[in-house]
Amino acid sequence: MRYHNITKDDMLNGDGLRVVLWVSGCNHCCEECQNPITWDPNGGIPFNQEAKEELFKELGKSYVSGITLSGGDPLHPANRLDIRALVHEIREKFPTKTIWLYTGYLWEQISHFEVMQYVDVCVDGEYEKDKRNVQLHWKGSSNQRVNRCAKITWKQEKSVCTANSMDSIHVQKKEPETIRDTCTTVSYDTENGEKHEKNSKIS
Repeated sequence: MRYHNITKDDMLNGDGLRVVLWVSGCNHCCEECQNPITWDPNGGIPFNQEAKEELFKELGKSYVSGITLSGGDPLHPANRLDIRALVHEIREKFPTKTIWLYTGYLWEQISHFEVMQYVDVCVDGEYEKDKRNVQLHWKGSSNQRVNRCAKITWKQEKSVCTANSMDSIHVQKKEPETIRDTCTTVSYDTENGEKHEKNSKIS
């Protein structure tokens, strides 16, 4: 995986004060994207141990709420394995910090990804310039959604992935219309490929 920048004390890309990792690689190429320089998966510099330690140093600060993964697209095919490993390590080392992830993919396309079990909030959808709204918190256009993510448990012995109830997080600038109040429970049976979904209210 490669990245372009790490920004610190960020207040625009998620709840609270955050550290943001801007990764390389994006297939969505949204018109009037604010970061077209990040589209090329071969751009930027390698994400190495030094960069990871820089992130962890910020996450170790008591006033930092968590990390936001943006770009580019953290879920670009070239990034997925490294992002999954990174968020897994962050979740183990910093269990009280929140993990936000921005992606151009729709929640329905990526909710079953194993990486999502470690993500607290996923802002999904491509940026659409005709739906741009500067009054929105944490997103650029009204089609995008701020989703509190289901925690996914992989059961290797049964070859079934189930999504448990969503964890609630404290949102300082909460907008009822942009934070979903339902949880989609998704299960996949790898033997027959069937997908099962159930919507339930979040208390």
